[in-house]
Amino acid sequence: MNETLTVETAPDPGDLESRRRFLGKFASAVFAGLVAPAVLQMETQDVAEAAEAPANGSTPPAPNRPAAHGADPLSEGGSVIDRMLDDLQVALEKRAQGEKVRFGMVVDLRKCTGCRACTVACKAENVTPPEVSYNVVLEQETGTFPNVRRMFMYKPCFHCGNPPCTPVCPVAATWKREEDGIVVIDYDRCIGCRYCLTACPYGSRFIDLGLSYTDPPQPYETTTSPEYGQNRVRGRNRSPVGNARKCHFCIHRVYEGMLPACVETCIGRAIHFGDLDDPKSLVSQLLASEEAIRLKEELGTEPNVYYLI
Repeated sequence: MNETLTVETAPDPGDLESRRRFLGKFASAVFAGLVAPAVLQMETQDVAEAAEAPANGSTPPAPNRPAAHGADPLSEGGSVIDRMLDDLQVALEKRAQGEKVRFGMVVDLRKCTGCRACTVACKAENVTPPEVSYNVVLEQETGTFPNVRRMFMYKPCFHCGNPPCTPVCPVAATWKREEDGIVVIDYDRCIGCRYCLTACPYGSRFIDLGLSYTDPPQPYETTTSPEYGQNRVRGRNRSPVGNARKCHFCIHRVYEGMLPACVETCIGRAIHFGDLDDPKSLVSQLLASEEAIRLKEELGTEPNVYYLI
């Protein structure tokens, strides 16, 4: 199977409208207005052709780009992963020169298969416990039997430009990094008050209750987590147990020249990551050529995760 950056035929109007209804149904009936406002603000035209201050020191310099796990490109033009790795290297070189970037995602809902490889990859990468999933995949069945279909929506932290979760923290344990736009949490400072969980309009924050999948915990649950490059081991009365936790775009991978685990693992190549402020990056070009929405824009959160429908 070849994976290229060529364009595809746009979906028919009926299919597009069913996606809008899908997003609206999630908002009104299941997820309390998560996506409906953004959908209602869209025009009804068809989609055009589709392409596809840190707490402890400064940002590390950009390393040399590693090979994509030793794999050759899937086509002469290179794979989507190769393209995003190239974009990431450019962003890291900018950071090494002291320039700011704005990391974000563009998710193509037409390509999401609902396999949840992104969720599993994230849990494995960050060693997250029960009831803590940095990204989830929402789903909805539409149509009437036997003509039914399932639609899916990947949902991580939105790393908002104006995050409502950060100003409510009474101990300044969470903040938005000016240098790259990633919203982070200081586990040593967090007191687990859960104000940020309540303030997040997307339900993208979780509390670590100290639970484990097995009793006693198996080795895969007690291994160190690479989050924030801190290599912590969860334990009773020890961070991050009792702390708020959330997606951080796998910042420990990004600054080693690797893509977030969910992006690299997505089998449908529905999740795209890069510098939204770089007009030459894949994510920027997708937004320039596609009709995209952001969830709950009317709240002024300025989320840095966009959806192509």
